[in-house]
Amino acid sequence: MTDQPDQQPDTRGPADQEPDVQLAHLGHLGEDGGDHPGLRTALEAILMVVDEPVGDVLLAQVTERPTDEVREALHALASEYDEAGRGFELREVAGGWRFYTRASCAAYVERFVLDGQQARLTQAALETLAVVAYRQPVSRARVSAVRGVNVDGVMRTLVARGLVEEAGRDGGGEGGSILYRTTSYFLERLGLRSLEELPDLAPFLPELDTVDDLAGA
Repeated sequence: MTDQPDQQPDTRGPADQEPDVQLAHLGHLGEDGGDHPGLRTALEAILMVVDEPVGDVLLAQVTERPTDEVREALHALASEYDEAGRGFELREVAGGWRFYTRASCAAYVERFVLDGQQARLTQAALETLAVVAYRQPVSRARVSAVRGVNVDGVMRTLVARGLVEEAGRDGGGEGGSILYRTTSYFLERLGLRSLEELPDLAPFLPELDTVDDLAGA
């Protein structure tokens, strides 16, 4: 009986294997050949959450890819959105990249925003607005401490509706927290000539020292 030679395991890497083997190997990986999302997918995810344009250098650092490769991917994404006629577009402005509503959709966006302005404020928004009105100028951290919940989203809504605006920074330095105050539109909507006409509710709110202690905790 003739002995059969032992079969040795295939130790070749993907680059040394046959094309069909390479494709099977890559089929389980991201588009960049790794266990993570592809570069374009990662860039899209980052750009979805930014509040201001982000430079390609920073994006390259975050994705750990060469800047030229990131820039090429950004241009490719922008072209892809334009060719597909998406309602949004990727623009390079102010030294960075950010998603914007497509100009051709401006009428619909404007109608949506204006309709939203007519909607009644939620209870959370009313409570937050009251804290700002009686403790202004006040930071978001202090408002959060008074209400016991995060108010970032509510504050953005109040600013967008023109009821609250920025009023400098705590301590006057660039590193201080942003302070907020009510606007003249706020007085107009409440039919007040000045803040002095607000009902006397301040005694029911914690003093600022107490608020600072809560925020620090």
